[in-house]
Amino acid sequence: MMKNETSRIRPKPRKNPFRWVIVLLLILVYVWALAGVPFTGFKETAAQIMKAIVAGIFSPDWEFVYLPEGEDLLRGLLDTLAISVLGTVISAVLCIPFAFWSARNMSGHRSISGAGKMVLSFIRTFPEIIMALLFIKAVGPGSFAGVLALGLHSIGMLGKLYADEVENIDYGPSEALLASGANRMQQLWFAILPQVMPGFLNYTLYRFEINVRSATILGVIGAGGIGTPLIFALSTRNWPRVGIILLGIIVMITIIDLISGYIRKKLV
Repeated sequence: MMKNETSRIRPKPRKNPFRWVIVLLLILVYVWALAGVPFTGFKETAAQIMKAIVAGIFSPDWEFVYLPEGEDLLRGLLDTLAISVLGTVISAVLCIPFAFWSARNMSGHRSISGAGKMVLSFIRTFPEIIMALLFIKAVGPGSFAGVLALGLHSIGMLGKLYADEVENIDYGPSEALLASGANRMQQLWFAILPQVMPGFLNYTLYRFEINVRSATILGVIGAGGIGTPLIFALSTRNWPRVGIILLGIIVMITIIDLISGYIRKKLV
């Protein structure tokens, strides 16, 4: 009986003496950061403007959903969706060679895969907005600049995820094909790709969800999509139109997340 009671007694975890020091340092960092934020007070019309914004957002302009004579909510959302799809497809195809290049188990030397990882890191260093601004200067404002920005930036992100998937493959099927006399290309096509394709599709769907949100933001700077009418409505303080645009964005992203999540569950 005493033995059972003794076995149930667990040693108390040791307290970390540096825990409170770390907490205190974090508090000091936050205080120092907030102290440097300039605050000149609220404007006299702040309450009136906030009241107008809230009233406009909760009474959306339903007529803007569809306008036969010009740009409307449905066209803007469709444009945003098209930009996201094209940007994701471009990146999903172009990043495959980069993924095999940067995968350690696919390269003969560590420096080769390291060079591939450096290239992918360099590509994803620049945010989508910076790339969109560069492409707007090159090809002009519009959806094409948004597609190029999303496609190029997503190569760096998807390439890294694809490379991780390639590095986790099972060598059994590839060794079996090698023993039967298969060449390098046959091993890639029949042993490696069937293993990595579910992961590739899973990461592509996840990236597509992110690109839908990014395409909405890119429209604010003139790269097409629903962000263009949104920035116009904000600049003219047309709060009911802002409300219907935000509502449309929420509905579209929610539907895409549900569909994408369902597909990813089936793939996994």
